[in-house]
Amino acid sequence: MILFPAIDLIAGQVVRLERGDRARCTVYASDPVAQARAFAEAGARWVHVVDLSAALEEDEDARAANTAAIRAICGIEGLSVDVGGGVRSLARIDELAGFGCKRIALGTVLVTEPGFAEVAARGFGELLVADVAARDGRVKVNGWRDDVLRALDDVVGELASLGFRHLVYTDIARDGMQTGIDVAAYRRVAAQAGFPVVASGGISSVDDIRALAAAGQDVIEGAIVGRALYEGAFTAAEALAAARGEGRPDQAAERGRSC
Repeated sequence: MILFPAIDLIAGQVVRLERGDRARCTVYASDPVAQARAFAEAGARWVHVVDLSAALEEDEDARAANTAAIRAICGIEGLSVDVGGGVRSLARIDELAGFGCKRIALGTVLVTEPGFAEVAARGFGELLVADVAARDGRVKVNGWRDDVLRALDDVVGELASLGFRHLVYTDIARDGMQTGIDVAAYRRVAAQAGFPVVASGGISSVDDIRALAAAGQDVIEGAIVGRALYEGAFTAAEALAAARGEGRPDQAAERGRSC
């Protein structure tokens, strides 16, 4: 199972939001490139980078700072970058691909512009990831602020029919809350998609990571881990070991400060 340590960016800073709420933001680091290098040094081969400033339609300076960080992270040797957040045009996909991103996630436009989703899937294929977030079985878009009145199962099935073969599913109610994971929910999404998914939201212990890995390669392709790493529930090295079914947790890392 692939472990994706998460680097969520607002104005060039590493942050986490609780349940996608901008008002509930904690800053963990001011140097996202150094953070990505630390993950690589711990053994990570992938990192999950989210441009929250783009997703939340923040100002140009904030978005430019994130773009610069993404470009620099892509330059770290041996580290593959899975990036998303506010990717809403073919031009942005081209730009991110030019930086060297190995996976590019599309979210809002997959639901609001199905014609675009079809064109993008046809043109970029395996480079693209469908990024789907839901609360209580209903899909949310625009930084999880808006309800599009679409059921999760319907959206996942539609995206699979368009040719998407990578999908991140985020349980909004659990994201950033360290409340644990719902393996059964990922089984349902994977069954609907017809391929394994990347789990996101709620991981609080290495046992959660082990549980996802134990679900099998036909259910879970990978897991995104964010706040639990930054809050010291376990280290990146321990998380990577747990993804392989090894290792035990300890306490480490320092807590963040308010945005």
